Amino acid sequence: MSNAESTVTKRRSWGEALAVYLEPRQLIILVMGFASGLPLLLTLSTLSYWLKKEGTDLTTIGLFGAAGTPYAFKFVWSPAIDQVDLPLLGRLGRRKSWLFLIQLCLAAAIFALGFTDPAANPYDTALAVVVLAFFSASQDIVIDAYRIEILTAEEQAAGAATTQVGYRIGLLLAGAGAVALSDFVSWTVVFGVLAACILAAAVFTLFVPEPQVERPVVADYRARLDEGLVQPFVEFAQRRGWIVVLLFVLLYKFGDAFGGFLANPFYIDMGFSGVEIAAFTKIYGILATVVGGVAGGAVVARIGLFRTLMIGGVLQALSNLLFSVLALKGHDLLWLGIAITGDNLAGGVAAAAFVAYLSGLCNRAFTATQYALLTSFMAQGRTLMSTPSGWLAKHLDWPEFWASTAVMAIPGLLLLVWLMRLYPDESHLTSAPAAART
Repeated sequence: MSNAESTVTKRRSWGEALAVYLEPRQLIILVMGFASGLPLLLTLSTLSYWLKKEGTDLTTIGLFGAAGTPYAFKFVWSPAIDQVDLPLLGRLGRRKSWLFLIQLCLAAAIFALGFTDPAANPYDTALAVVVLAFFSASQDIVIDAYRIEILTAEEQAAGAATTQVGYRIGLLLAGAGAVALSDFVSWTVVFGVLAACILAAAVFTLFVPEPQVERPVVADYRARLDEGLVQPFVEFAQRRGWIVVLLFVLLYKFGDAFGGFLANPFYIDMGFSGVEIAAFTKIYGILATVVGGVAGGAVVARIGLFRTLMIGGVLQALSNLLFSVLALKGHDLLWLGIAITGDNLAGGVAAAAFVAYLSGLCNRAFTATQYALLTSFMAQGRTLMSTPSGWLAKHLDWPEFWASTAVMAIPGLLLLVWLMRLYPDESHLTSAPAAART
């Protein structure tokens, strides 16, 4: 029986596809997703909201996107996290010890950010954000590896969706929570609350199981360097079409990321208040994303990974046009709700499928390093490649700007078509659900 035929017989019913969310391991993934999502907005939209409120111009706000550069280069230090056991803490297990240590440092970085003043000294704020981004990116390295290693192949799509749910809850707190709370207390207090949440996640880390993965014992330091620094990249580069894969990873969500960094400045220019932004774009938007993410995980198990990526990618591009309409309408709560609904439902479906795809690309012998490489490429789209977003918005009107972000999604979709033809049975995936390889 061919690979394609064998996978078709493993397709699951909708009930079976949804039942996997009840597994206890999914609860662990949910909490880790929360810890991963919380600090991200502190380098993105919450940061841009803070800067806009302080009177920073759009061009400078766009340049602040580069402060999240550590997300784009985390593959550089991921081999150490992937291959090295920590002294003393190492008795917790490789994944748990690294995660616990990083979360302590991350909490300290978030707390320190609250004591900077972006109006008086933006350089101090930028430095604090870079340090925060470094530990946040390092936390992602461990969490992503942990998720891939603790779940079976059949649970990866659901795990990707559960990660997105927890991730969005973290975004909800760091987005709506921070924005709304900042209307009543200082940003120092806001960041102190967020730091406490990361400390709670660190305590939770102490009680989760360590993934049971056989790791080769490498005594010679040169062999260890080869195993940690060279082999993860060599193994990936030996795959057919690997350059196409990396380009797809870079561009699939580029249009969405390019516009996303200026979303809050856009809402402010449209005249929406902090409470309205928090209620519609954060609370309601997060709920819509959770629905889209859970649906995306089930759809992957039902119809396949590539098809779900295509559906999510097309909807993601089209949903950006809703913001063009909102820009024409101005301060219109109905259209704000319509735009947020469409954007977040589409984004949830696309994100769940995309995380499942990235997970499937990783060889379990080099999980952390290869996943860091892939997400580093993805992060280029929302960091360095998105820095001209403020300049473009300044030289276009808002309807044209959002229309341009929809056009930016086209190259990623064309690359997906290329991959679908190159791997019609999705045979280049090693950890993806069997039912998704059609």
